[in-house]
Amino acid sequence: MRLLLVEDDPMIGESVRQGLRQDGFTVDWTRDGTEAELALGSEPYALLLLDLGLPGKSGLDLLAGLRRRGNGIPVLVLTARDTVSDRVRGLDAGADDYLVKPFDLKELSARIRALLRRRAGRSRPQIVFGALTMDPVTHEAAYRGRPLVLSAREFMLLRALLEKPGSVLSRAQLEERMYGWDEEVESNAVEVHIHNLRKKLDAGFIRNVRGVGYMVVNVP
Repeated sequence: MRLLLVEDDPMIGESVRQGLRQDGFTVDWTRDGTEAELALGSEPYALLLLDLGLPGKSGLDLLAGLRRRGNGIPVLVLTARDTVSDRVRGLDAGADDYLVKPFDLKELSARIRALLRRRAGRSRPQIVFGALTMDPVTHEAAYRGRPLVLSAREFMLLRALLEKPGSVLSRAQLEERMYGWDEEVESNAVEVHIHNLRKKLDAGFIRNVRGVGYMVVNVP
């Protein structure tokens, strides 16, 4: 899952980015509201982590603008403003959740997973599709009752395909979900990961739609 972090404090920003990467998220980081608005207009983020006290355009203005334009991206506000009135303003402006600094990175990851589950319409933590089960918390997966040993990228790619089972994702869309701005993408990276996944799953589980991309198929 690819997230956008908007945080002007370099120490907090780097700590959050590194911590979330260790939890399997791809994280792009901007330090002001104007840059964030540009990024949101050009990349397909699954969730926005938003500080309110930003230089230039404030976090509240950015959030209000997103909601006016009908952008329904889940927004988790991260801020030192801890009064009830501050929290009410953030939530009423369109935030989905609110976390006051300082916070524990484990709680942040848990709140992100909860928001992503809600957006996907799931109530339980595990992702289940046919004979495949994935646990975003433990990064464990099983297929037909047997554990799967997946690399971090393989897990991310498979999870991306399972966001909307039956939908086709192009190679570019998969790359966008798996790699951040500062990560180099080899030209055949997606194909290599899919080849490795197919060896661990049934041959027809990941289908290639010629000229379009890839999709998962429930194999009996």
